[in-house]
Amino acid sequence: MIIVPERDVAGLITPAECFEAVESVFASMASKAAYNFPVIREAIGHADALYGFKSGFDRQSLALGLKSGGFWPGNMAKGLTNHQSTVFLFDADTGRCKAVIGGNLLTALRTAAASSISIKHLARKDAKVIGMIGAGHQSTFQLRSALAQRAFEKVIGWNIEPEALTKLKDVAAEKGLLFEAVDLDRMGAEADVIITITSSFDPILKAAQVRPGVHLACMGTDTKGKQEVEAELVAKATVFTDEIAQSITIGECQHAIAAGLIKQDAIVELGAVINGDHPGRTSDEEITLFDGTGVGLQDLAVASKVAERASASGQGTDVDF
Repeated sequence: MIIVPERDVAGLITPAECFEAVESVFASMASKAAYNFPVIREAIGHADALYGFKSGFDRQSLALGLKSGGFWPGNMAKGLTNHQSTVFLFDADTGRCKAVIGGNLLTALRTAAASSISIKHLARKDAKVIGMIGAGHQSTFQLRSALAQRAFEKVIGWNIEPEALTKLKDVAAEKGLLFEAVDLDRMGAEADVIITITSSFDPILKAAQVRPGVHLACMGTDTKGKQEVEAELVAKATVFTDEIAQSITIGECQHAIAAGLIKQDAIVELGAVINGDHPGRTSDEEITLFDGTGVGLQDLAVASKVAERASASGQGTDVDF
């Protein structure tokens, strides 16, 4: 069994490789060659933490395993990231544990890859302004990955604590792009693509604020009760997701479903667009929305590449387990 600590992960995989792995997973899921097991995610009643498990199996790659972890909101004050997780990989032929890998960076990279894959396949080709709602730890990963998908000219941002937007301004400056902090009305009126990456339990962006033609990637809602955008906005859009079962139970669609504003059969797997089984965006006026709930198969695909690289290069710790 290979153990790869968090500190070694960055040197074993690139964001581009994460993008490729996650895109392949979406395609495999849509073709029914890979599937996720039911998610467990609960408030534990200690440290305000959310903790759980995501797991799955891909019959094509034979990736089998789980990610264990969650969200500890007080970690920043302790010098730690709020999201903490570990990935466990198992041999599909024997069931033996074959790798334990630090999952914090992998989670940030695969989440950013998922939203940027949705931008690649669903955003208008002429998108010029990208908007960011949220400026937490994952926001910079989201922005860097998204900027590679279109010829963006400007970044605009909103955060409940405006001073945190400086990190997004720095990423924009790295790419030679303008950055401006805006209110939510301007966000909806000016952005061609909007990424939401918050831990909100109340809708932030309203249907009336979003103009036609926008693509939204809603990446923060992964737990029952969480919500980043108004249910009426979900109903106004053509909705795509990583996995429909998660979308309607713990994703952004849970509220629109509960209110009877949309039906499950209106939600499309992003993998169907990747595979060419669904056209994706059909007009420049259409609002598209990606409900990125985060699936275990994403973690397993990326972790598998890290484990392979670590084994081949002699990195990590090999333990007889």
